[in-house]
Amino acid sequence: MKGLAVMRIRNPGRVRDHLWFLGREESGVYLLEGKDGSTLISGGISYIVPDLLQQFKEFGIDENRISKLLILHAHFDHVGIVPFFKRRHPRLEVYASTRGWEILQMEKAINTINEFSRMVTNRMGKEEVHSTYDLDWRDDVSGKSVREGDRIDLGGLEASILEIPGHSSCCIAAYIPEWNTLFPTDGGGIPFDRTIVTSGNSNYTKYQESLERLKPLEVEYYCADHYGYVTGKEAREFIPKTIEMARQQRARIEEAYRSTKDIDLAARRLISSFYDENSDYFLSPEIFLDVYRQMVRHIASVMEGNA
Repeated sequence: MKGLAVMRIRNPGRVRDHLWFLGREESGVYLLEGKDGSTLISGGISYIVPDLLQQFKEFGIDENRISKLLILHAHFDHVGIVPFFKRRHPRLEVYASTRGWEILQMEKAINTINEFSRMVTNRMGKEEVHSTYDLDWRDDVSGKSVREGDRIDLGGLEASILEIPGHSSCCIAAYIPEWNTLFPTDGGGIPFDRTIVTSGNSNYTKYQESLERLKPLEVEYYCADHYGYVTGKEAREFIPKTIEMARQQRARIEEAYRSTKDIDLAARRLISSFYDENSDYFLSPEIFLDVYRQMVRHIASVMEGNA
């Protein structure tokens, strides 16, 4: 993958007519301007709020037209802006999967979201953002549930919802067939640097199965939540290449567990190798180590015949 032709855009700006990539390279959201209002797709990480407010002004985006926000999964780095904008615009309609809302109503999950948001905010040198803006999740955010086959009216366009568990149990993708535009969140591959990071956090087997579900889609714009969007030829090939990268990653995890027979030790070896190659990845090693433990635990259970 190191020789990949670069068709990746990481700077905020216009993706195409009526569609914007906003936020920051490591954590972005998308704004779709419809006829009757605008929709934010994905919820980003909390510290991008001031970037968004500045970009609304810079790009001439009318914030007051934003009427909908679609959460694609409930991890802390994908729901961070939701409380701020829901409190700022109480009529904002927020959508997530049924499982997503279940998670976002759990006290333990809310505490984890707030804790991890602050950890990564500090890692990125943005400590002042949390003291300036009301960003924490509490019990005052609710919304509507969407599921497989639902279509969300974006104001002249519709987004189809696909359930793609594996990265998380609540993960969904949105696809706009009229534009051949896919919003896969981390249920697809992450276009970090010049490689593709695969992250089957909760169930690696379901993650790989979900990638196969996405494979038949025609994609001209691959709109990732981390590290921008991909266009053209690479966008068309991105899911098949992610499937191959996921296969290779699974083989590495299997080998790490086979050689150690210890979930924690295997995860530590894998995370050490990852940061040797990707030292500036936005997640802290402490958080990503928990991710690797989950992946190793699942794959180990499959190898031991317990899954």
